[in-house]
Amino acid sequence: MRYSMRMRTLLVLPALVGASACFHLSRGAAVPQQYVLGAGPVPATTQSPPVQGVTVGLRRPQLERYLDTPLLVIRKGPREITFSEFHRWAEPLASGINSAVARYMAGQAPIRAVAAAPWSANERYDYLIQLHVLRFEGEQADIPLVSSGEVHLLAAWEIISQDDGAVLARGTTDYRKGGWRAGDHEGLVAQLDDGLIALSKALVARIAEFPVRPPGSDSSRVRPDRR
Repeated sequence: MRYSMRMRTLLVLPALVGASACFHLSRGAAVPQQYVLGAGPVPATTQSPPVQGVTVGLRRPQLERYLDTPLLVIRKGPREITFSEFHRWAEPLASGINSAVARYMAGQAPIRAVAAAPWSANERYDYLIQLHVLRFEGEQADIPLVSSGEVHLLAAWEIISQDDGAVLARGTTDYRKGGWRAGDHEGLVAQLDDGLIALSKALVARIAEFPVRPPGSDSSRVRPDRR
């Protein structure tokens, strides 16, 4: 009996020492940093009669598959993609982009409402917007010892009639901004936010090109863009 108890003690002590060592190591491990979009300055309101009182619904954005990750994406050269393990989005990227674009669009013009999906089945909007996000990342120069780079947002978009599904307009926003320093993840997020402001401006400007609709009309009366 004494032998059995002594053996148990000898077996348990190393396990406790190992667990203690692991605990101390984990305390010194890097803590992931999390980021949100939509914290940039809201663009100044402009007077634009074609968008006065308009309502807009933003569908869930479609992301390139490599962007559908909680990790910030860095491109090195034309082919290499890296993911920042300790720098992450605080919410799903598609949701963050949609919320930010809705905020920035609503702040630019007297649009009555901009809503981000999901919404209830009985909600009606003058226009729906579908975003296709192709690039949303930092681009690091593929040159040894060079840390400079740029930020790149590339998004195709469609403005759609909710009534009949007709595509009223198509466009592409290709936003690049230099001066980003590789490793500056907070700066990367801030400059990507600037890209979303540019995207929202392009969407509002395109909607403002539609003919002014008389009260009570619907978006199906707008002539579809066949480009």
